[in-house]
Amino acid sequence: MSARGLFVTGTDTGVGKTVVACGLVRALRKRGVQVGVMKPIASGATPTPEGLRNADALDLMAASGTCASYAEVNPYCFEPPVSPHIAAEDAKISIDIDMIAQHYRQLAAQADWVIVEGAGGWLAPIGDRESMADIAAVLQLPALLVVGLKLGCLNHALLTRRSIAARAVPFAGWVASGVEPAMLRAAANLATLERLLGEPPLAVVPHAPAAMRSLVLGEALPRLLQRPISS
Repeated sequence: MSARGLFVTGTDTGVGKTVVACGLVRALRKRGVQVGVMKPIASGATPTPEGLRNADALDLMAASGTCASYAEVNPYCFEPPVSPHIAAEDAKISIDIDMIAQHYRQLAAQADWVIVEGAGGWLAPIGDRESMADIAAVLQLPALLVVGLKLGCLNHALLTRRSIAARAVPFAGWVASGVEPAMLRAAANLATLERLLGEPPLAVVPHAPAAMRSLVLGEALPRLLQRPISS
């Protein structure tokens, strides 16, 4: 049986994609599921004796307990924290989605599920013409949308949801992420998001930095598992 996969995207950068992805990984592992993880492209990395390392990719690996190599999990890693297409251009590298797909297939062959986390938002460019959306489309993965609860999130969430539909990528649902604890009228915004996106959130993740590395999103799994997630 092929592994089930999920592409975690967001309304913006810094909205909690890694927190949500790791929370889902931990929840799946608590059910006895073998989970692979992937961060195909990462910008913002630290030089180490083993090479560049991105904190998000390392968090995913720690949450999953994967035996895969860092290069399998994060095949494109760039040091400057800039848009991936700019980082790739500076490094004189063309990002090859077919190569990313090959890495994904290798990870999927050794797991029941593979959680793939994008970089930036859904349409973050990775080259002259391609964006993160193209990776999800080529991998044939449903998109899980992480909505950062802050001023502007209604517009960002609806635009992203419509773009996912326009690419004919299955929608796996959405998670609300409390990135701005002092946001005014948060409950009213949540209600509006539910109406605009056509369904309630799979989970609402509060702003709790101390708990982020141990978060388990078990409440999101029942509805997520009921959906026809692509392999």
